[in-house]
Amino acid sequence: MLFHHARVTVLVGLLFTNLVIWAFVFQSAQPKPLTIAFLDVGQGDAIYLEAPGGNQVLIDAGSGKQILPALAAVMPFYDRSLDLVIATHPDADHLGGLAPVLETYEVLGVMDTGLSAETVTYRAFLEAVNQEVKDNKNNSQNLVARAGARINLGDGASLDLLWPTQVYPNQETNAASVVALLTYGETRALFTGDAPISVERSLLERYSNLQADILKVGHHGSKTSTDASFLAQVAPTYAIISAGANNRYGHPAQIVLDKLAAAGARILRTDQIGTIICQTSRQAVVCE
Repeated sequence: MLFHHARVTVLVGLLFTNLVIWAFVFQSAQPKPLTIAFLDVGQGDAIYLEAPGGNQVLIDAGSGKQILPALAAVMPFYDRSLDLVIATHPDADHLGGLAPVLETYEVLGVMDTGLSAETVTYRAFLEAVNQEVKDNKNNSQNLVARAGARINLGDGASLDLLWPTQVYPNQETNAASVVALLTYGETRALFTGDAPISVERSLLERYSNLQADILKVGHHGSKTSTDASFLAQVAPTYAIISAGANNRYGHPAQIVLDKLAAAGARILRTDQIGTIICQTSRQAVVCE
């Protein structure tokens, strides 16, 4: 009788192990989503991307060290590396948190437009980039962002740079913002930095299809961005606004909120709900 009981226990254990193995195999066979996290860093931008295969990109990092707990909340606790960091432009509310990121994480590539700024924040960024390259024995790369470049994230996901086409000394920083289009299967997300209406109109002239499921609303919802013609072309399902609660700039502007509502976009704001997570399959997007 004891032998029979032991045999049943062994069989149950084997059955459980078998189920776990098959569950793992089944899960591994399913297409993994691409994650887009619009991080709550107060008045600033920070966007974390994780492709299905695990490649990780950070676009901007807010103004200071608040990026570190925000990143830790969406990355595994043991993960201390990023494949690529992109600085859209040298304004402090986008660039300021990148020095702490570079000091904390091993970063394989750093990309910016090459537009400099005579600020303490920008100098700290350059020093952190140089130190990162030195510490990683030149395994890190400093890359220049220009329209036409494609970043292959793996598993069919890609990030295409749409702007800037060129950068010249003393250019207005927002006008040189990196604009990038993320594509994964049939789903798309458009990241616009602080690009003003003049850049939006240039994009309409250069590209025949700017439709995107997700729009990172330009310049934190300022009235200087989100032209009606641009919004009509993008036709987003979700409009994401990164802004700080009760910020002194009055972002987002009511006129922009009205435009987004009229376009039928679902508006999600970091100043209201904190970090916003979008899970993107090849066919559909869900943001919350």
